[in-house]
Amino acid sequence: MAADGAKGPLVAFRRHLRAEIAAGEGVYLFSEDGVTVLKGSAIESVVSLVDGTRDLSGVLGGLPDDVSREQAGGVLASLTRAGLVTFRPVREGADPSTLAYWDAGGLDASTAFAATTTATVGLHVVGGLDADAATTALRAAGLSVTDDADRATVGVVLCDDYLNPALADLDAAHRASGVPWLLAKPGGTRTWLGPVFEPAKAGCWHCLARRLWGHRNAERCLQGSLGRQGPASSPAAATPASSAMALHLVAAEALKWVAGLRYPGQRKVWTLDTLDLRGAHHDIPVYPQCRACGDPAVVRERSHRPVRLTPRRKVAGTGGGHRSLTPEQVRDRYCHLISPVTGIVKEIKRDTRGPAFFNSYRSGANAAARTRDVGTLRAMLRMANGGKGVTPVHAEVSALCEAIERYSGTFHGDEERVTGSFRSLGAGAIHPNTCLLYDERQFADRAAWNRTHAPFQHVAEPFDPDAVLDWTPVWSMTEERHRLMPTAMLYYGAPGNGYMTADSNGSAAGSSLEDAVLQGLLEVVERDAVALWWYNRTRQPGVDLAAFDDEWTAEARRVHARLGRAVWALDLTTDLGVPVMVALSRRVGGGPEDIMMGFGAHLDPCVALRRAVTELNQMMPAVVDARPGEYDCDDPDAVRWWRTATVANQPYLTRDPAVRPRVPGDYGYTPSEDLLVDVTTVRARVEHAGHSVLVLDQTRPDIGLPVVKVIVPGLRHFWSRFAPGRLFDVPVRLGRVAAPTRYEDLNPLPMFL
Repeated sequence: MAADGAKGPLVAFRRHLRAEIAAGEGVYLFSEDGVTVLKGSAIESVVSLVDGTRDLSGVLGGLPDDVSREQAGGVLASLTRAGLVTFRPVREGADPSTLAYWDAGGLDASTAFAATTTATVGLHVVGGLDADAATTALRAAGLSVTDDADRATVGVVLCDDYLNPALADLDAAHRASGVPWLLAKPGGTRTWLGPVFEPAKAGCWHCLARRLWGHRNAERCLQGSLGRQGPASSPAAATPASSAMALHLVAAEALKWVAGLRYPGQRKVWTLDTLDLRGAHHDIPVYPQCRACGDPAVVRERSHRPVRLTPRRKVAGTGGGHRSLTPEQVRDRYCHLISPVTGIVKEIKRDTRGPAFFNSYRSGANAAARTRDVGTLRAMLRMANGGKGVTPVHAEVSALCEAIERYSGTFHGDEERVTGSFRSLGAGAIHPNTCLLYDERQFADRAAWNRTHAPFQHVAEPFDPDAVLDWTPVWSMTEERHRLMPTAMLYYGAPGNGYMTADSNGSAAGSSLEDAVLQGLLEVVERDAVALWWYNRTRQPGVDLAAFDDEWTAEARRVHARLGRAVWALDLTTDLGVPVMVALSRRVGGGPEDIMMGFGAHLDPCVALRRAVTELNQMMPAVVDARPGEYDCDDPDAVRWWRTATVANQPYLTRDPAVRPRVPGDYGYTPSEDLLVDVTTVRARVEHAGHSVLVLDQTRPDIGLPVVKVIVPGLRHFWSRFAPGRLFDVPVRLGRVAAPTRYEDLNPLPMFL
């Protein structure tokens, strides 16, 4: 009750706080969050008067003689800035606990309560849910429900699935009216709540739906094959209690919104598992290129800009190579992309097969393997993104970056495309055969070959220069101009009339554009070196592992030894002069040797070796715990290799005894502090060998992590591509073979990694 004479707002602690004075010790504030201690000059005297019965003049007029008005004013100002003291009306008609709730939320409780009494909620229900029960829950929260959505303070949309196609029209309607709307799925064992979509802000239902479909590719594929649109239906699963709880949670969120309470979670999807009560927030994606809330031309316009690199200083502690950010920095910046609801990957977890030292991590389904073909769906579902590293955090970030790389390299439909035939496009177009590099004899046998080999090894149909295709601009760093390449060679899942499909060669993510381009270049160089060694089956110099004096590599050898395996490495460096190594491991002591390999390329030979060993470790789970001759793998080429290959029948896997093993000093490496210097060095070596370097910036605006695809026509992929050229000529120039290997004598076992 207000003291007599109080005319202005009453000075009081917020209603969710209770003050208790301990004479001579200070003031204790009790709340459900714990206890706060207030100390300081005059604090006890001032607090004794801040009991909600006096206005400011009453408080200042009641001070004892030893406390000045200036002292009291300073105390009150501090308490107010700290959010502990507020000024409230003399008379309030709301329930004290309701006002205390809004106080706890940091609002002006009286204003918040008044807002809830005047607000109206526009309710929409799609998917056969109970509209009457929803209306009852909203009204029980003290909200008015209206059928006139344009006059509503906020919309509440309840659905059976966040991908229900009817939500597109509701999104458009709220965008037109400017009314924010709360989306929720109150049915099922998992309640979904939020976000609140605000039409004036980026990030709409279409942005969310695109990301949700990314986790449901199998469902979309099967729905399409059955002639259906939208999500597949599933049986209802709920109890009266779980349904009521979900609806009242929706009502509580709507009430908070109209009261003016704002917090980051309102821009997220919150999921609650009603079976075990685990809940989690999931960021909603914002697509700057969204057709509904953004600019759909963003990606297309970027395709016409040159790819310009700038000096980029390297940082220490990157583990697997020279980078512009540490793994921890990359993780912290992009970890929001890990979510089973709105992320591009559901989770990242260690492959538990084999020792933890392997640091082999998986980050969910491989976006590059997505398909609309039901016939290949089963195999595609088994493919996953992977990561490797010398520490767990390195491997986790590697797995995340590979997922981002594959996602960014997937065809989304907003890429720049020029339609025409190779002949009609003229000199600006690059003939795909300069990159595909199939031999004409491979086309003749393609049907039989494709039946007995994994999809990655499949030989495409012969390219028709008069076929009308989609082409996309890529930037030639060598020629300083744009060239055109078939879109289907550049983006996973792009339509290509059967002539070609995209692969991961040269695709790379990086902490900067310079980082990504360097990694892409190194991968192209690495795979070219692997192809020259593998298909010609040449004996290569060994690598003196002890000479590299790397304790981590030494520990890797000890870990393999405890598993009954031997580890060694070979030097695969070609005429390009970039160190390339292969690390190998085989089972010793009898039975299948289960030979596994990992590759690495880098200007720094020590980094190249570490990369080879970390990739070897990443691959090891496939064989380390397998029963002899039995493998959980669908790739017939890999299984055939593990069952039959030995160092005796594949002698090119062992070092050339006539050549001294390589040591670090053999590579003439000069360290640099800048990634651009490294890019320039590798590019110069590639161009000196007569090849052009092309780059496509595939960075997705909704992701932000730089992703590129580096293309070097003429360099070899390590898949089975046997056209004339480097595969036959370079080994002769390097003195590995006296004459070009005959086509018939090439390694009949395809590289399977």
